Amino acid sequence: MGLQIVRFENEGKEQWGVVTEKQILVLEDSYSSLADFLKNGAEEARKVKESGAGKSVALDEVTLLSPVTKPARIVCQGANYSSHRAEAGLEAARPPFNLIFSKADSSLCGAYTEIVRPANVQLLDYEIELGLVIGTEIDNAVQVTDETLHQYVAGLVIFNDVSARDVQLTEGQWLKGKSYRTFGPTGPFLYLLDKEEIALIHDLEVKCWVNDELRQSANTNQLLFKPAETISELSEIMDLSAGDLIVTGTTGGVALNLTPDVLGQVSGMGTPYQKKMEVLVESQINNGKYLKDGDVVRCQIKSADGTIDLGEQVNKVVPSKVAIS
Repeated sequence: MGLQIVRFENEGKEQWGVVTEKQILVLEDSYSSLADFLKNGAEEARKVKESGAGKSVALDEVTLLSPVTKPARIVCQGANYSSHRAEAGLEAARPPFNLIFSKADSSLCGAYTEIVRPANVQLLDYEIELGLVIGTEIDNAVQVTDETLHQYVAGLVIFNDVSARDVQLTEGQWLKGKSYRTFGPTGPFLYLLDKEEIALIHDLEVKCWVNDELRQSANTNQLLFKPAETISELSEIMDLSAGDLIVTGTTGGVALNLTPDVLGQVSGMGTPYQKKMEVLVESQINNGKYLKDGDVVRCQIKSADGTIDLGEQVNKVVPSKVAIS
């Protein structure tokens, strides 16, 4: 069975530990980054879990931090569930290409951190996603299969790909619209996988609530482009390092809901920016699903049998105190 790992702050000090029930078994050594932990701390974590010895602290007495640390590449898959493709105004079937974009690592924040809504953003959206933590250096093209996936993926995290739809769609700038600070709640747990558990990546239940209303519910067996083929494709294009994050896409149930006609108007290169904004906001503003100040987003990912449990995120939306031009 794998390990639930946390990175946390306690008494002004950042530490790593293994979760056991409601306690954290604290690791003696400090690790400066997730890459450092994967290289030098994973074995210590396994030994601590086996022995149960050493210092411990209550899980609810510390501040949990994102287990994914800067610097890190955050490589995202877009429109990777048929249900989300349909609600975004796209053809629901698997497309001929894997849609890839990136997100700034400064968007990373903890599983209980407040999501700060920028003053210029009207259409703030949530997207629960399964995150794959890369466990090794990849600097050349590799052919990954389900049988070799454990050689490349060290663990799993919950990731909420918070998105400013009015920036993302009207400007066509996905990096900008998805990279505001706090737009990447991650954790609470990094689940370090055992080799025998790799197959369960394809059978995890993904759920997201807003103010206790279930908005998103799916299974990772519905992913259109699977982890092995995605890592294979990315390896042909770019380097990946231990501690980097691949975010596998969100399912249906987000606030965004476009018809093909509206999508065409908003994404058209020939449509003036102000017209795009008017069309998008008019089609979306009254659907009642976009995040408002005070809303609480709750996310869970786990296997049906409970063997793999990535914990639960709870993030409250608050307004920015800084005006953005």
